[in-house]
Amino acid sequence: MHIRGDHAELVVGGRLDVRSAADARTALHTAVDAGGGDLVLDLTELDSWDATGLGVIMGAHRRAGRAGRRLVLRGVPPQMQRLLVATRLHRILAIEGGLEAESLPRV
Repeated sequence: MHIRGDHAELVVGGRLDVRSAADARTALHTAVDAGGGDLVLDLTELDSWDATGLGVIMGAHRRAGRAGRRLVLRGVPPQMQRLLVATRLHRILAIEGGLEAESLPRV
């Protein structure tokens, strides 16, 4: 897993899972605490995430809300879009362009 960027936009790549969760959490919390306005999380380079990785994103979402910011997901890969729709998290998280359950391919 790698994260690069600043307090306004972060690019997350590789795998966001139990092995990378602590580092990802630290990077996201630092970015949330360091800035203002929307924090864009670009996921176009993300290969996969597990429940722990999704928990890190939800934790960053909650922290951003408490800081008066909004976490915005950009470039969510299709398989992760399906997971967000299945868990109904697409209704809670801000997703650039939005996700519509009807437009996602079935597996």
